[in-house]
Order: sequence, then C-alpha cells, then structure tokens
Amino acid sequence: MSIMSLAQPSWQSYLRAILAIARKDLLHFLRYPLNAIFQVLHPLIWITPVYFLGQTFVQGQQAATGFAAYVGTADYMSFILIGTVLSHYVATVFWGIGFSLKTEMDQGVLESNWMTPNPRLLMLGARTIAAFVITTITDAVFLVIAAWLFGFHASGDVVAAVLTVLPTILALYGFGFAFAAIVLLMRDANTMVDITQFMVSQLSGTQYPVQVLPWWLLPLALALPLTYGFDAVRAFLLGTTTLLPLAWELVILVAFMIVMITLGAWIFARVERICRQRGTLSMH
Repeated sequence: MSIMSLAQPSWQSYLRAILAIARKDLLHFLRYPLNAIFQVLHPLIWITPVYFLGQTFVQGQQAATGFAAYVGTADYMSFILIGTVLSHYVATVFWGIGFSLKTEMDQGVLESNWMTPNPRLLMLGARTIAAFVITTITDAVFLVIAAWLFGFHASGDVVAAVLTVLPTILALYGFGFAFAAIVLLMRDANTMVDITQFMVSQLSGTQYPVQVLPWWLLPLALALPLTYGFDAVRAFLLGTTTLLPLAWELVILVAFMIVMITLGAWIFARVERICRQRGTLSMH
C-alpha cells in the first residue's frame, strides 16, 4: 500500500474528524457546568412574563380567542414553547458556525486547521454536533419544567414533527455557510450572529403567528424556510391552522433545503477562495 493511498481521505477519516471536533467542544462545555443550568433558566426567565401577559387576555373560561382566530388553537403557551425550542436550534447553527469560525481566527489556528485534508464545510458543520446534543438535552429539561409551570399540550404526531425538523435544520446549514462567508470577509461575528439569529428567529414566528406582521415585513417572513418549518411542526404537534396546505409547506421545506445548502456552499467556497488569494484568513 502506497503512502498516497494511506493519505487518501475516506468517509471513516471524515467521521473521525467530526467526532474529534465534537468531543473537543463537548469537553469544553463540561468544563463550565453552570452553562447547562443557564441554558435551561434563560428561556424560562424570558417566557415567564409572556405567560402572565397572556393570562391577562383570558377572561374566566374564555380562552385567548384573538390568538385562536389566527392559528386555530388557544394554547398560546404550547405554541410559544415549540417556537422557543426550535429557535434554540437556529442559534446553535449560527453561533456554532459563525462564532466558532471567528474564534479560530482570533486564536490564529484557522489556517493550520484548514491545512488538514478535511473539507471546509465538514469542519464548519462539525462545530455544531456537540452543540446540537447539548441543546437537545437542555431543551428536554426545559420543556419538562415549562410543562409543569405553564402547561404544555402537544398530543399530535411527534415522529412527523421530528421528520419535519430535519430539512428545516439542513436548510439552516445553508444559511450558516453563507453567514460564515460574511464572517471571513468582515472578520467580525458577535454582533452579526446576535442580530442575524434574532431577526431570522423572530421573522419566522418564534413567539407569534407571522400573520400579525405589518405588510412590509410579511414578505420577508414568508421568504424564510424557517417560517414553514415552525408552522408545519406546530401543525403536527398542536393541530394548528397552517399558512399553506401542509403538503405544500413540506415541499417548500425540501426545496429550500436543497437551494440553501447549494447556494450557501457556493457562496462560502467563492469567498474562502477570495480570502486565500488576498491572504486575509489569518487576519482578525
């Protein structure tokens, strides 16, 4: 067996690289165990005022009729809790890809890491693996506590909802790759990640039905794949009224997934090549 064949990358070597990156990120997270507690408490703190505000619109046995007229259910807390959990995955992709790239730039290890024979997009995506596992565990704890405090009634098709989340998350990776290209160009991440992640989540209807948005913002919300992902997941779990027929939303999600991954990967490849030609990869 030649040296060249030994050095030839394979799916096994790619898997080892993904697991090594995920293990490193997981060990880093475990060094600060209070982070796990704050990841559970933080959304509870933000949601509590929303719960009490919603209670002011409930008179006696009469539910939140105005809210129900938009989405087909008066269970606004379950609606918000599902959106909150999904928004955590949005944050995981943006922070996992964009901020981790900036961290490597600041530490001066980006170029040396990219000298390995692993694809750039694989290394970017691998930075989210441990974060996804951590987010799933902390969100499960969060939902248990939130169900006890506020009530959570999702009696629909859980399997269908999970399957709907998958193309939604993959479409997010397309956003993440394009966003990483912007980080390479601007060499800044904190403010951009924070603003972009917040705007995408809010325009997708994390805590409210997008129908209430003003006419000049509604087209932006309807152009985001997350809007249909949130809408379809809620329809499966809560039986809410969807923006479009459910089958159409699933087709849109799959189409957006293909388009966004292709477009995001193309944008990142172009920008990364430009940065290498300019010699700006090591700058921060």
